[in-house]
Amino acid sequence: MESDGLTRAQWRRLAISAYLPTLVSMIGFSAVIPLLPLTARALGASVAEAASVVAVMGLGGLVGALPGGALADRFGEKRAIIGACLMDAACLMGAFFAPTVPLLMLAAFGAGVSGAVFGLARQGYLTVAVPFEFRARSLSTLGGVFRMGSFVGPLMGAAVVSVWDIKAAYLAATVTSIAAALITLGLPELPSDKAVSAAEGASVTTWSILRRHARVFLTVGLGAAALNLVRTARDGLLPLWSDAAGLHPAETSLIYAASSGVDMLLFYVGGSLMDRFGRRWVALPAMVIMGISYALLPLTHSFFAIMAVGMGLGLGNGISSGVVMTLGSDQAPRVGLSRFLAGWRLTAGLGQAAGPLLVTAIAATAPLMAASLAVAAAAWLGGGWLWYWAKPRDGDVRDGVQSTLDG
Repeated sequence: MESDGLTRAQWRRLAISAYLPTLVSMIGFSAVIPLLPLTARALGASVAEAASVVAVMGLGGLVGALPGGALADRFGEKRAIIGACLMDAACLMGAFFAPTVPLLMLAAFGAGVSGAVFGLARQGYLTVAVPFEFRARSLSTLGGVFRMGSFVGPLMGAAVVSVWDIKAAYLAATVTSIAAALITLGLPELPSDKAVSAAEGASVTTWSILRRHARVFLTVGLGAAALNLVRTARDGLLPLWSDAAGLHPAETSLIYAASSGVDMLLFYVGGSLMDRFGRRWVALPAMVIMGISYALLPLTHSFFAIMAVGMGLGLGNGISSGVVMTLGSDQAPRVGLSRFLAGWRLTAGLGQAAGPLLVTAIAATAPLMAASLAVAAAAWLGGGWLWYWAKPRDGDVRDGVQSTLDG
């Protein structure tokens, strides 16, 4: 270990064993998400039923959080990751063969559960494997890898569908999940924590961890949920406002692509800033920037003006990549780490689910401008909340936690 950073060999090993399977898995996962509603329609679903298939996958992600933490805690992060990849492959094959909409929904729900287990185990692994002083960069990079997969996946899905058909995309995604599992076999095992006795480990349950750290979930966790709410509101507000402004769907796609492109380019910048100056110095500016962007959105009526706002949202979203995971890892205890991260994921995930729902609820009863301003207010309030509660804690550098990447 170099005193001023991880060596190139260590970063290379981390990239191959930790980030590469994440990228491969996310490409396949993201390839089928936009195809699920179309598959449901082909099976005879109504528009509402088709839309609910993706919602069921999100529900699976929330439901799978707590059991996923228990699995990672019991069997270890590496085995949990491999198991999640294989479960995802099985669910994708289930979607391929699904003859009815309910069975397709069941497969989508299972894929959501496996995604929750995968994400939890990956975060837990990096929390332990990477030294504290590089934690934000490692987790921001993980967030960036998720974004890359989400960007490349639909392109792969479009290519596969254009050559074969929709069902072929599920086969391609199954292959990527199995490939991710095989690559993960090369992931170094985490050393057992000598500071945790067998008695301590046996006494830990998910509910005891949730009760013990309820204050963290209700303070820093609530701020993380607000950040996720503000992020995901972009998915509904940008397309709806572009449509209200009379833009062509192709122009709307370009705006969203530009926003996502800025988002994808800045993840490492945010991680570096967090490691150097602290988590609050990225969380607050990101929320302020996104709040300003949402507040300006009602003043825009042209393609380039809306694109400028979209890129502002991408800027705030990009620099905040990994903030939610980093804050959770900072607060996580040594004993029951995976179970704590499961509770953290559930708390933050509620905010992620609430973003589109908030936009939909307000837009149904008030002008779209009101929804944009409400999200702007949530961004500023949430930023202030995080600034107050996400203070550095004594003992943030965990005694005895060493990188397992040496050698």
